[in-house]
Amino acid sequence: MALPYGLRALRHRDYRLFWVGQLVSRVGTWMQSVAQSWLVLELTNSPLRLGLISTLQFSPVLLFAFLGGVVSDRVRKRRLIIATQVAMMFQALALAALVWSGHVEYWHVAVLAAMYGVANSLDMPARQSYVVELTGKDDLMSAIALNSAVFNSARVVGPALAGIFIARYGVAAAFLVNGVSFLAVLAALYAMRIEGAPHPRGKATIREEIVQGVTYATRTPHITLVLGLLLFVSLFVINFNVIVPLFARDVLGQGAHGFGLLMAALGIGAMFGALGVASLSLRRPSTTVVIIAAAAASVGLLGLSFVRSFALAAAVLMVTGFAQIVFTSSANSTVQVTVPDGMRGRMMSLYVVVFVGVTPVGAFLMGAISEKFGVATACAVGGSAGFVAVLALAGIWRRSRRVSS
Repeated sequence: MALPYGLRALRHRDYRLFWVGQLVSRVGTWMQSVAQSWLVLELTNSPLRLGLISTLQFSPVLLFAFLGGVVSDRVRKRRLIIATQVAMMFQALALAALVWSGHVEYWHVAVLAAMYGVANSLDMPARQSYVVELTGKDDLMSAIALNSAVFNSARVVGPALAGIFIARYGVAAAFLVNGVSFLAVLAALYAMRIEGAPHPRGKATIREEIVQGVTYATRTPHITLVLGLLLFVSLFVINFNVIVPLFARDVLGQGAHGFGLLMAALGIGAMFGALGVASLSLRRPSTTVVIIAAAAASVGLLGLSFVRSFALAAAVLMVTGFAQIVFTSSANSTVQVTVPDGMRGRMMSLYVVVFVGVTPVGAFLMGAISEKFGVATACAVGGSAGFVAVLALAGIWRRSRRVSS
């Protein structure tokens, strides 16, 4: 029996193992994300310091993702991913131990967040470029959308579970669950057969290979547009780990459980967006879809600045999550389908840099604005700036197409 297009990636044995392992592990990751944000607020009561933790966690991506992309083009990707997953597992267990011992301090969280970022900067380019080797290009759109569905299903379940665990057992329990959840993805990786072996390459140095990747991106119009949109939307809009806990506490007067439910609402919208993308029988989404989804996510954050009701906030976050995942999944597919096989690791490292690497700047900016002027103002500034940037890039794109034609 033939699978629907959106599920076609599941035809591949190794991708099925990878997908199931990610499903379990991502729930734990989202539990830790919520627990870490709540722990920092309990320790410091400072929006600025909360933003600084995100800055420390994602800054290594900006510094090392290019190196991670070159490394993933040079080594067996499965083995690299195993190493990075083990490192992140021990980071979660260290946080659990510190909290349970009663000796946790803000600087502990900061150092461990930076350590997680280093491991993640090597993991993300390898994991992103590994997927196409598990499924082939024909099923890549399905695989990316299914990965997004996993990520956002976990975003629904993880924060809700984290809220319950934090309320009943404390934040240490959420960190412990995340540490244990890595065993699922490690078991899947050890059972997989496809190594993700490197493609044949010349004698270029690491620096030369990085330059080759950047040059290719700047000379390929579709890649340039997508990376530009990712840069500004990630900088101004996708800062929910800073915005949502502050909005829950300071605007809506909610505790950890309410925060978890708001993050779950964001995840529900994103999950439906991922399923919608998966149903499209396209190898590469249209540029119009990418632009509209980026604009809609920006408008969603802007709209949140006017909300003062929990139910309406959940609804706005659901719509914003839908738009965000349609945008990021479509952008990911565009990059992966467009680039040559031997350059995919480097292109995905560039994708990671503009998608995740600017998060430290955005998180710090949103935290600083929230502390000085309030979180509602931060939502208004971020949403407006993102929308203006999307309109400007779309206008440049259309003018360049008219000139070239």
